[in-house]
Amino acid sequence: MSARERIIPVFIPHVGCPHNCVFCNQRKISGQLTPAGTDTVIQAVEDAKKMLPEGSKPQLAFYGGSFTAIPSDEQISLLSAAHKYVETGFLDSIRLSTRPDAIGPETLERLHSFGVKTVELGAQSLDREVLLRSGRGHTAEDVINAAALVKEYGFRLIIQIMTGLPGDTPEKDIRTAEEVCRIAPYGVRIYPTVIIRDTALYELWKAGKYEEHTVNDAVEICSRIVPLFENNGIEIIRLGLNPTDELSSGEAVGGAYHPALGELVKSRVMYYRMRELISTADVGRSIVISGPARKLSQMTGQHRDNLKRLKKEFSLNSIRISPSEDDELHIASELRIID
Repeated sequence: MSARERIIPVFIPHVGCPHNCVFCNQRKISGQLTPAGTDTVIQAVEDAKKMLPEGSKPQLAFYGGSFTAIPSDEQISLLSAAHKYVETGFLDSIRLSTRPDAIGPETLERLHSFGVKTVELGAQSLDREVLLRSGRGHTAEDVINAAALVKEYGFRLIIQIMTGLPGDTPEKDIRTAEEVCRIAPYGVRIYPTVIIRDTALYELWKAGKYEEHTVNDAVEICSRIVPLFENNGIEIIRLGLNPTDELSSGEAVGGAYHPALGELVKSRVMYYRMRELISTADVGRSIVISGPARKLSQMTGQHRDNLKRLKKEFSLNSIRISPSEDDELHIASELRIID
């Protein structure tokens, strides 16, 4: 469950989705082979009851499929099973993920009546070519219109995007992030592309028709778009696929799959912040940069990579970091006492 919000996840892989996106194998992403039913919902909540402290007020989340694209009677069945626990007060609310072309007033009215408060839209990109080559089956306009409708009906909106899709470029990824900022959702999920076995993307990659979006590619581009969301007050709920045993044991054959991708991106963001600070400061060749204690590891980087890169780039004799009492970065010449 989320550290910030207690989430009870229920996966409905591929249910309701009318398209086979080139990157998608939801069964392997979620680690679940069979779609959820009402028994799955009830079991998930009852299990959570045994684990969570009294008064936790978790949310139940339908993930994995295009929830509002499944037949309405199946939606109602699943929502009813969860709504019972909203009525008893155990669940705070329900949230779900779906496609932007499976949203309309009647659907949103139904979701309201069953206690849904958060709707996640799988946009993936707002570039026409990328959407076409990825087999998404919807347009950028569908995303913009659906997002406006979701907000109009009072739901909390979250948008999912991907980087490194077929036809993508760093410039397109940045433009998509900028467009999402204009939509102004509550939060975003960023999923750099992973090549998963038994997908169309896997076949394209094997045939040399798709260039892998590596971990380093993803770290670099995400380090550029993460500040866009942060500066616009948009919460980054997830960065990178959630690791599963199946993906980690070989089903993720290439692309940006890394169990600590989010930390790598935060460290790269910090590298660029320190780089800018050094380039504009009038200090000597031995420096100390201070920053918030909780971010010292991000400032240092894995294997001290950030400090090594900065030392080399600016021909420094030494660079040291130290904790400060605020969230800002500060730079000063290293003071050395000579006996």
